[in-house]
Amino acid sequence: MFEYTARNSATGQKVKAEVEAESEQAAAKLIHAQGLAPLDIKPKGASSGGVNKYLHRIKTADKVLFSRQLSTLINAGLPLVQSLRNVASQTQNKKLKIVVNQVISDVEGGSSLSASLGRHPDAFNRVFISMVAAGEVSGTLDTALERLANQQEKDAEILSKVRGALIYPAVVMAVMFVVIGFMIVKVLPQVEVLYKDLPGARLPFLTIALLWISHAIIDYWYFVIIGGGLAGIFLSRWFKTTGGKSFIDKLKMHAWPIGPLFMKLYMARFARTGATLVSSGVPLLQMLQITGDAISNVHVESSLRKASEQVKGGKALSESLEGDPNFLPLVPNMLRIGEQSGALEAMLEKIADYYEKEVDTQIRNVSSIIEPALMVILGVFAFIIVAAVLLPIYGLAGQNLAG
Repeated sequence: MFEYTARNSATGQKVKAEVEAESEQAAAKLIHAQGLAPLDIKPKGASSGGVNKYLHRIKTADKVLFSRQLSTLINAGLPLVQSLRNVASQTQNKKLKIVVNQVISDVEGGSSLSASLGRHPDAFNRVFISMVAAGEVSGTLDTALERLANQQEKDAEILSKVRGALIYPAVVMAVMFVVIGFMIVKVLPQVEVLYKDLPGARLPFLTIALLWISHAIIDYWYFVIIGGGLAGIFLSRWFKTTGGKSFIDKLKMHAWPIGPLFMKLYMARFARTGATLVSSGVPLLQMLQITGDAISNVHVESSLRKASEQVKGGKALSESLEGDPNFLPLVPNMLRIGEQSGALEAMLEKIADYYEKEVDTQIRNVSSIIEPALMVILGVFAFIIVAAVLLPIYGLAGQNLAG
């Protein structure tokens, strides 16, 4: 027995009910036979949220495989609905399977593939939908899907490298704070106990300061936890606001040493997405709007929005971006060459290739800078903790020698 939520293709209303079937696939067929598009199918009594929802999210690799398989089947001459059914039967991701089944229902109802995909913005972004729409109009849907798969793979690869470069310092800093916390909470109080019963013994200022922090944590740990939790909630919500996102995006672009890395990442993403859209026949103004969304930086997006207005007024794209602080100077210079030679798409590809290589180089540079910097920071903190522990001991030894 399965519980399901489906949408009536004729009325658009949602339906919640149960169906008797041997498997999830069989349940989906029975639901389709009733003229319904399944949104969620689960065994009766099972939860669709929490961990299960996280485990069945649609990953980039799933969408890449979907694009490639659909492109191959359409190129082989299979009708669109049959191609979608074949892809759905081979899809391992449960959430994507439900989405594709609903897309099939919509396409059978007369909707275009791009319009059907557009009803699932959590699964398919504007770049994906716009390229599919352009492929449908030009009759090159298979080529557009293949380009989409390539673009998604490159974007995922470069993001993975950036995340990998930033994970190491984050882990080291987390371990460092744990060790420092242990020393302050467990080791330093032992030094205070040692000195408590000694007449005339005086603790150094550094030790007194750290002991004050230690007592504050030990005596008021619940305030520390509550304060930390409230600060975390406040920051997480603030980061989602316009001001918070603007601050973080500006920090990414200018903070040393990651600023140059993110700037080159944004240039690569702009050029790669732009080249993919232009090659699929998406108009330049629409390409600028969609690329702004794909870059995921409010400042670069704002620059592209301004450039779009100038292009609409008759300016060249290269001229619109020239001097913009959110774009590296090489980009408008290379775009100008592409515009003059009538090879804008090829020039965007070259810009993307160049900056993707630069991102690789910058990641190595950041890693070579961060590692020694972390060692210095660790050394400074270790010196402070060790000094706070050893200075009282040396002071005690000096008093004994003087006595």
